[in-house]
Order: sequence, then C-alpha cells, then structure tokens
Amino acid sequence: MTGVLLRHARIAPQGPLQDVLVAGGRIARVGEVDDHTGVVEVLDVEGRYVLPGLWDRHVHFEQWAQVRARLPLADAESASAAARLVAMHIGTRPRATDGPVVGYGFRDALWPDAPGRETLDAQSGEVPVVLISADLHSVWLNTAALRRYGYANDATGLLREDAAMSVIAAVGNVAESVTDACCVDATRAAAARGLVGIVDMERPWSLDTWRRRIAGGNRRLRVISAVWPEHLDDAIARRLHTGDIVDGTDGLLSVGPLKVITDGSLNTRTAFCHDPYHAVTGAAAEERGVLLVDLDELSRLMVRANDSGFDCAVHAIGDAANSMVIQAFARTGARGSVEHAQLLDDSDVPRFAQLALIASVQPEHALDDRDVADHYWAGRTARAFPLRSLLDAGAVLTLGSDAPVAPLDPWVAIAAAVHRSRDERPRWHPEQEITTADALAASMPPGRGSLTLGEGDIADLMVLDGDPFTADARALRTMPVVATMVSGNWTHRVGV
Repeated sequence: MTGVLLRHARIAPQGPLQDVLVAGGRIARVGEVDDHTGVVEVLDVEGRYVLPGLWDRHVHFEQWAQVRARLPLADAESASAAARLVAMHIGTRPRATDGPVVGYGFRDALWPDAPGRETLDAQSGEVPVVLISADLHSVWLNTAALRRYGYANDATGLLREDAAMSVIAAVGNVAESVTDACCVDATRAAAARGLVGIVDMERPWSLDTWRRRIAGGNRRLRVISAVWPEHLDDAIARRLHTGDIVDGTDGLLSVGPLKVITDGSLNTRTAFCHDPYHAVTGAAAEERGVLLVDLDELSRLMVRANDSGFDCAVHAIGDAANSMVIQAFARTGARGSVEHAQLLDDSDVPRFAQLALIASVQPEHALDDRDVADHYWAGRTARAFPLRSLLDAGAVLTLGSDAPVAPLDPWVAIAAAVHRSRDERPRWHPEQEITTADALAASMPPGRGSLTLGEGDIADLMVLDGDPFTADARALRTMPVVATMVSGNWTHRVGV
C-alpha cells in the first residue's frame, strides 16, 4: 500500500495544524503521523486549508465542454447586436466550412428588439445559424437552419422548449473523438477549481458514454449520470438503480436519478407561474409560462421510477410548477430533489423538510437573473432563490451550476450564495444569503455531515491557497485551488 502524507494542514477554522495521511484511496490518519511506512510522498502544505473536495449537483457536461468552441453571445444587448456578431464570425470562417454557425449565451428577456429569422437572414445569407439561449430553453435560427433542422414553416425562427432541445441535441451530435477531447479539457479545468464530482444531467443519457471515457483515462471526476424518461425502461431492463456503481470504473461512475422537466425558464418566460408575467396583459396560460408535464403524468413517471429503485430529480422553476412537483412527491412517496426551485410559495418552503426533499439550487442564476426577475416577477422576488428560508425551514440544500448556464466552478456558486452581488450594485435580497460554511456543506454530497476530513473518508480533497471562511465576495469567487485529489490520486496540482 502506497500513501501520501500532507503535513501541517489546516482542516478546520481556528483549528490546529495537523498531518493528513492518505493511503489506499482513503484518509488513513488525521493528527501527528510518525510512522511513514508505505508513504511515497511527503508534502508540506504549510498551513493551507485541506478540505473535502466539492461537487456540482447539476451539470450538462457535454454542452459545457462544447461551449468553448461556440460563438459567445453573452455580451449581446440586442437582437441586432447578436446578428452583427454572427456576421463578423462568418466573415472569419474558412470558406470550405459547411457546418452551421453555433452561438451560445444570448439572453433576450430585456432586449429592446425581438429575435427573428429575418434579422439573422440579413447578416448570414445561406449559412445555417443556430443561436442557443443561455438557459438552454430556446434557440434562434435563420431560414437556412430552420430548413436544415426540420422547422422550415416556423415564422419567427425562435424555438422554445422541446423544439429547442431537439435542435440543441442535433448541433451537439459530433464525433466521439471531438467530444471526448473537449471533455478532457473540461474535466481538467473542473479539477483545477477543486471539483471532485458532478451529477450529469446531460441528454441523452450519458452513462455508457462516461464508462467509455473513464476506461479511456478521463478519471478526474466522479460522475453520477441521470436517466431521462425516454431511457427509463432501458435502465429498468438493465436492472439498474440510483446509486449503483458501474462495473469497471473503480467507483467513479454511478447511476443517478430520473430527470424530468416540468416547466421552462425565467429568461424564456416559460417558467410556469401562478400569476401572469409582469407587463404581459391577459391571463392566458402562455402568459403564465408553460407546463410541460401535468400532475398525473408526472406522478405516473415518479411511481414507476420509485418502484424500480430510482430517485427523482424534477426540474421546477416557476412557483406553480414547484407547487405541483411538491404535490407529486407527496402523492407518490418518491425520493429525490427539486431542481432549481427558483420561485416558491411561502407555504411550500417547509414542505421540503417535511417530505425529505433536496433543494438542488444554482445560486449564480440569482445574479444572472436579478434584472429579469425584477421585471417579470415584480412583487414576487422576495420568494425567489430563497436559500436562507429553505435552510431555516430544515431543508437540505445542494449547490450546482447548471453548466453551461453558469460556469462549472463551485466557487462561483458558493460566492453567489454567500454574497448576493458580483458587482458594485447592492446585494439582491441579502436576507436570503447563507454562510460560507452552509455553502461549502451544500457543495458536498448530501449526508456527508462534516466540512472536515476524518479517518476512513474517501480521499477526495482539495488544498486551498486562501481562507474561504474569511474571504470577501471577490476572493471567494476566485478562491485559488493549488491541488485536488480524487480517491487518493492527484487530479490537479500546481505550486505545492
């Protein structure tokens, strides 16, 4: 048995410096270590924090990995500005390129002009253009792309929800070698931020893909792979269950929950709400958002999943969608999480603890969406992203990014949860801020129970070059990670 000895580590605030011995993929000893038998490396971390590694509980990993190769649109402040970026990009492309231009990251909720096919056509001609919204719930296509992907009769060029997701899947369907190379880069970057594990919500089901990647040497992250409804029968036929470790992956890959989407998003104005979106007249269902799965259908799915050994991870953003999802958990007795839980009725907050539901939240969305929420959810934002209220009510929180919607960086999520501002503006609803300790605990696997490493723990850890417990907003967001370890193996190391 070989081992690594980390000397002079700080494992708790105000605590003494201690040695941490890693052997056999676990923490073998915390405290003074005199016996160096089997130790192949002694590393003096010089008083740096050594803490459990972090998890991101909601990721679309392939889409995040591919984002770097796509035209960035986050800075576009209008449809015409986004179209001009497309024209500039087309002007720099090799003439022989026949694939579509794919852009990512536009947020049109507050644009002064609406996205339309004609606006893109004027700048792109016959080059197919697919622009993906930052929230992954809408796509904007020109006429050439509408023909290419089977939506030639769409008058607007702006597709939402199921139609949008079918196009996103089509443009993401590239050669395995290309995707795998992107994923190597993305896992390397994730490890450099102290990340040791993700819950991958990618569609289609990514379980077999990750098994291939791990067998091919991409071993920097633990992966829990969620199952989508169209693959639930296959998963059941394979006698899989949530929590099962996949053979041949050394414990790095496991089966995740059933993932179901019940409504849309705030930026696309499809999150399903009790009240109409502000500044939209009338009371049509469309003006309150879109319900993609009704209570009876959701309940049937959840019963089948629960009876077959699957937890459920159910997407709900609007308050009406969240109420329905909570009702479905209560009706079926299923276990699992509400993904996003962005706008909640006050009466629904205590039900998370009552039903033992996990609130799987993405704090950076609050800062991305604050202006949109103030506009479209005017008068309701005291109930938006209610992290402190959920914790005070006894709910279990887990943090994530929803990457690529927000960066795959756990420190960004932690900073947003602790400091509800990332610029010079006042904090947005600071009464919903949580402590750094709370945010760190929510960035580890549920049920871990401690922020400190203990003997017998799996050796998934990070070494920090800063103090997260005293860091201000900027320092927390950019917390330097000098080393990361998964199951006793270094996945990132620099400067130590």
